[in-house]
Amino acid sequence: MTEQNKKQEDLSAVIAELEAKCAELPNNVIAHHHLALVYRKAGRTADALRELHKCLELDDHSIEAYINLGAFYFEQGELDKALAVNQKAIAVLPTLAQAHANLGLIWQQKGEAEKAIAAYQEAVQHDPKMITAWVNMATAHIMAGEFDLAEKAAREGIKLNPDFAMAHNNLAVALFYQKQPEKALAAAEKAQALGYPVDPRFLTAIRQELA
Repeated sequence: MTEQNKKQEDLSAVIAELEAKCAELPNNVIAHHHLALVYRKAGRTADALRELHKCLELDDHSIEAYINLGAFYFEQGELDKALAVNQKAIAVLPTLAQAHANLGLIWQQKGEAEKAIAAYQEAVQHDPKMITAWVNMATAHIMAGEFDLAEKAAREGIKLNPDFAMAHNNLAVALFYQKQPEKALAAAEKAQALGYPVDPRFLTAIRQELA
């Protein structure tokens, strides 16, 4: 038996166990939520969505179900549904940083930079150590042409995790548009060294500024 087949068999066994648990305890939100997550891992999207909706039928304050349902919709490109679900999560728990950060990503995908920035700012207000919110905020500031603020946000991300490659890339972009090509190149090369796929055209543009 291959390793892949073994993992699939183990996953099937877990699914069978959780399905039995849900049949035994049909009103248990935790059981349905665990089953949804395992369905998702198995690639059974429709089943996972059904279970997440079941969680919310049983408990419309289930934060975990809202967050995972929003992630599903976001991955499928259903941004309006993802937006609505995360807004419901925030209505239940206004200080939920992850939901605010998720709204930032959704607004960013919609091209609404200012709304994205506001959402990220709300996220880091509730969780100042949320690195992804700082780094994505830098991206949104770049979209808005606010390069000094983008630099500050990227540096906050780097302060929290010096090896966060995307933060260095965003810092490079912010510095480049602030006419600081030497610093931009150093940040871009750092991002590249950490494994970030820096756009070769961007590197070329920086080097042309330095020529």
